[in-house]
Amino acid sequence: MRILITGGTGFIGKQLAQRLLALNSVTLEGQVSQAIERIVLFDAFDGEALPQDPRVHVITGDIADPQVVARVTDGVDLVWHLAAVVSSAAEADFDLGMQVNLYGLMTLLEALRKQATVPRFVYASGFAVFGGTLPEVVNDETALTPQSSYGMQKAVGELLVADYARKGFVDSRVLRLPTVAVRPGKPNKAASTFFSSIIREPLVGQPAVCPVRPETKVYLTSPRRVVEAMVHAMSLSAATLGDQRVIPLPGVTTTVADMVAALQRVAGEEAVRLIRWEPDATIQRIVESWPSKVDAPRARALGFNADPDFEAIVRAHIEDTAHP
Repeated sequence: MRILITGGTGFIGKQLAQRLLALNSVTLEGQVSQAIERIVLFDAFDGEALPQDPRVHVITGDIADPQVVARVTDGVDLVWHLAAVVSSAAEADFDLGMQVNLYGLMTLLEALRKQATVPRFVYASGFAVFGGTLPEVVNDETALTPQSSYGMQKAVGELLVADYARKGFVDSRVLRLPTVAVRPGKPNKAASTFFSSIIREPLVGQPAVCPVRPETKVYLTSPRRVVEAMVHAMSLSAATLGDQRVIPLPGVTTTVADMVAALQRVAGEEAVRLIRWEPDATIQRIVESWPSKVDAPRARALGFNADPDFEAIVRAHIEDTAHP
């Protein structure tokens, strides 16, 4: 199996690669398990702490450059498309968001359409495709109503991927990811980055800033669950998926106050005192536009799972990053 992970030097891309290397092979539903020959991590940056394995090849370049993308897709069997400009950055720089999130996706799909085979394709979308006035609980049938450039780009991306699948150019799966926390590493430009930093930094004795009100609700999943979902989605057959290729994933609904309470139970009051509350109206508006309650019966029926609760997410982060 020849694998391409775009956004491959990011934290989910690296964790996915590490998981695949540990498995050593890929088992697709209804097929014989096949050994992994090559994993290409394609990104705009080299990254750090990359998997050390002779099967891993790191290639940097522009996802919207047809020549570069043609090179990294040559002969590929499986593609996980994770590359994206995150929410706040896409909102602040419309051209950059369009270049990466939309034109980059189109360039990738066109390169895959030219393959002699039909590669399997997993596209990472998210619940930013919803916004504005929403029902109390978003479900598999809720109409897309993005209220940000990032959400619009992901919504258009979902439709593009679905049509390329309908035409038989790729064998696609679209995963709508809840907000992912606790992310390792450093804060990024996503509006959701503080959901990780208010846990991650205090756990190692560093201060963190929370820009939203304690009662703010959020729909979360852990990096562990995301990687599991990425692998599981790729394994499912076209017959199992049917015509509907968009899968909103199960997650945990919680509030920022409950997140902080979970941190206190795990790490004590001293960790909580490192959080500073500094309201940011822009971040508050963006976060409140996302759905906080989601019913995902189809995903559960297909074998996707949620974390038990947010405290379990915190403890998993501690285990995975070896914090004392």
